[in-house]
Amino acid sequence: IVSGAIEAFGWDALLLGASDPEKFERVLDSIFQQSLHHFKAWAQTSIDTFICHDDMVWSMGPFIRPSFYRKVIFPRYHQLWSVLKAAGKKVLFCSDGNWSVFVDDIAAAGADGFIFEPMMALDPVVEKYGQTHVIMASKVDCTTMALKRKPDIQAEIAATLLFARQCTGFVFDVG
Repeated sequence: IVSGAIEAFGWDALLLGASDPEKFERVLDSIFQQSLHHFKAWAQTSIDTFICHDDMVWSMGPFIRPSFYRKVIFPRYHQLWSVLKAAGKKVLFCSDGNWSVFVDDIAAAGADGFIFEPMMALDPVVEKYGQTHVIMASKVDCTTMALKRKPDIQAEIAATLLFARQCTGFVFDVG
C-alpha cells in the first residue's frame, strides 16, 4: 500500500499527500483496491507462502502518525491477507526500516511471520513471537560483513544464534 504510493507519486508528493490524512486515505484506498486484485490472483496460485513487502516506515520508524497506520493501513493489510489466508496461504510481512512499534499490529492483521533488518531489535520479537511466527532476521548487518573484521562478524552471528534457537521457525537473514 505504502510502496504503491511511493512508486506512483515519489517521496516528496507522498509526504505532501500524507499531510492531509483524509485525502491521503482515499489515495491509499485506490492503491489498496489495485493490490486486492493482485492478492486475489495470487490466492488462486499453488504458492504456499506469500511475502508482502511494503516500505511503510523509514530507518528511524514511522513517517506518518502511528494512529494513521492503525486506522488506515493495517485494516487494509488484514483485508489483503485474509484473501490469501482463506486460500490456505501463509503470509510473511517484510519492510525495510524500523517498524518495531508496529510488530503487534502486523501480527494482529494476520501475518504468519516477519522479515526485518537489524535496525529492529531481534530480542523482543523472538520473545513475543518466536513460538508462533516465522522470523527471518538476524543481528548481522551487511556493513559489518563488508567493513569489519572476522571476530565482529562472528560475534553478530553468535548473538543471532542465541535467539534463533528459541524459535520454532527461524531463517537467518542478513540485512
